[in-house]
Amino acid sequence: MGKVVLVTGVARQLGGRFVRRIQRDPRVDRVVAVDVVRPEHHLGGAEFIQADIRQPTIARVLAETGADTVVHLDVTATALGSGSRTTVKETNVIGTMQLLGACQKSPNVKRLVVKSSTNVYGSASRDPAVFTETTPAKALPSGGFAKDTVEVEGYVRGFARRRPDVAVCVLRFANILGPTAETPLASYFALPVLPTVFGYDPRLQFAHEDDVIQVLRIASHEPERGTLNSGTFNIAGDGVLLLSQCSRRLGRPTVPLLLPAVTWAGSLVRTLGMTDFSPEQIRLLTHGRVVSTVQMRETLGFTPRYTTAETFEDFARAHGPGLLPAEAVAGVVDRIAALPLPGGARGTAPDRSPVTPPTQSAN
Repeated sequence: MGKVVLVTGVARQLGGRFVRRIQRDPRVDRVVAVDVVRPEHHLGGAEFIQADIRQPTIARVLAETGADTVVHLDVTATALGSGSRTTVKETNVIGTMQLLGACQKSPNVKRLVVKSSTNVYGSASRDPAVFTETTPAKALPSGGFAKDTVEVEGYVRGFARRRPDVAVCVLRFANILGPTAETPLASYFALPVLPTVFGYDPRLQFAHEDDVIQVLRIASHEPERGTLNSGTFNIAGDGVLLLSQCSRRLGRPTVPLLLPAVTWAGSLVRTLGMTDFSPEQIRLLTHGRVVSTVQMRETLGFTPRYTTAETFEDFARAHGPGLLPAEAVAGVVDRIAALPLPGGARGTAPDRSPVTPPTQSAN
């Protein structure tokens, strides 16, 4: 008999895409799709069960389906429909606890894949140039989705200790972008004008949504020869982009603000319902974050199809031109950079040459 794969969070585009993809794998006999609301997109031949993972009923669903592989995608930063931040947090944390409790009781479960985020590293001024999977955060996230992911990973480590017979794979995705991405950073880049933190030009990494689907598929199966599909892995495309480069490629002007003003602007755009501009996201847009993907390649055996730059290019194509031509935005950025700074110094115009990828070394 083939595998029985249970997938959570299928009402979102990413979950729906994964369900449609995994059921085409010859090793999969049955796919069970779970979410609290019925998805608007189709799920192919998967069996949909409407269930709330925050409730103990998820244990009955797991037992009745006989799932041997659980792919937990219902760890997200954005609410479904009119949901609140409280609902998102409950689903991320309480839902994960309930799901892990159900997995612990099930003798059938042999593999668990959890969608996490590089947000667990936080963003701070004293951060290392490149985070590895074992690098501790200089400053743990204090709230929002980033704090949720830290709590989720803590519960997953506890589960792994209690059920050493289950292969557990935690995938820490960099910011996910693509034509249909539903993430806070995608919402931020969709703004007509991008508020930025004055004096900072952070380094950013992206993971393409197509690569996300592919690596989830790989992690859902037994490892191939020479690879190990269990453990914690950073997932990101090669290379980095500066925020200023992103704005130019989008053709969207930036508005550099002092940090208190950025915080105020974040509150404003949240009130308008335009994007999640949480304090953790502001820290990311201040200090940036870069992770090593050595383990992704050498241990998990996955090579992304898209680099960070190619991922952003695909996202930019799908979201159309901005308010200004890219050349005009570049000229404005250069003129702003050349203005005198306090104390008489002058800014430095951003380098338009390709950014050299960080050294992917664990040292």
